[in-house]
Amino acid sequence: MFVITGATGQLGSRIVDQLLTRVPAEAVGVSVRDVDRAAHLADRGVRVRRGDFTEPATLAHAFAGADQVLIVSAAIRGGGAVDANRAAADAARAAGARRILYTSHQAAARDSLFPAQLTHAATEEYLATLGTAFTALRNGFYASALQFAIGDAVRTGRLVAPADGPVSWTAHADLAEVAAIALTGQGVLDGITPPLTAPQLLDLEAVAGVLTDHTGRTVSRIVVGDDEWRSAAVARGMPEAAADFTLGMYRAARRGEFAVIDPTLEALLGRRATPVRSVIEAIVAG
Repeated sequence: MFVITGATGQLGSRIVDQLLTRVPAEAVGVSVRDVDRAAHLADRGVRVRRGDFTEPATLAHAFAGADQVLIVSAAIRGGGAVDANRAAADAARAAGARRILYTSHQAAARDSLFPAQLTHAATEEYLATLGTAFTALRNGFYASALQFAIGDAVRTGRLVAPADGPVSWTAHADLAEVAAIALTGQGVLDGITPPLTAPQLLDLEAVAGVLTDHTGRTVSRIVVGDDEWRSAAVARGMPEAAADFTLGMYRAARRGEFAVIDPTLEALLGRRATPVRSVIEAIVAG
C-alpha cells in the first residue's frame, strides 16, 4: 500500500490524484489531520485515516500496512518541524515500510538563509540514519508562492519587495506527477534527488515584466530595504515571526540559493514543465 500524508493540501492532494491514475484506489491510503476533509477520497475507495505528526501515536494506525510512505513536510515553522518530520519517518519505519519518500527542497542546506531549508536538510540527514530506503524529493521552489510576492501589484502598478534573485519557480502539478512516478517506478529516484525544477529562472524584476505583458498595465519592480519591508509587513498585520521567515526567503534568493535548474523533472515527465508564466497568469486571474 502507498500511504500519502498531507493529502488534503496543495501538493499532497495532487500526488494522490496522480497516484490514482497509476494504481487501484484500494492500494492507496492517506494520513490526514481532518478525515472529514478527505471524504471525497474515501468515496473514491482510498483508505482514509487520521494521522498527525505532532501526535505520533496516531501515525501507527494511519501508516499500518504501508509498503511506501510519502511524507509531505510538516507545515510548521521552527524546530518543531524537524521533530514532526522525524516522528513521521519513525512511524513509517515502525510500520514496516520498505521505503520512505519526503518532500524536500532543491536548496536544502545547513547554511541556508531561508529557515525552511534548515528543516529539510535536518530531515534528510535523519532519513539517512534509519537504515530504510528513502527518497528526498528536492522540489523546485513552488511557483504558487509568487501569489504572496505579487499581492496587489497589478492594481497598484508596483511590485514592492526586498532585493531578491533568480528562482526556479516550479508548478505543484509537475512536482506531484514526478512524486507519483517516483512512488510507482522501481529505482526511478533513490536517495537525495537532483533538483526537480522547471527550466526557467525568474527574479521579481522579470515577474513584473510578465505582469506588464499579460495585463497591459505597467508594473514596476520597487526594491526596498529589508528593515523597511519588514516594518511595513508587520504594520499590515503579518506576524513578526512570519515576516522574519519570509525575509529569509529574499535573503536566500539574492545569495543565489534558488538559482538552480536541472533537466531531471522534464525528463521524468516526458514533456516540458509548466511555464511559470502560466502560473503567474493564473494568479492574476484569481
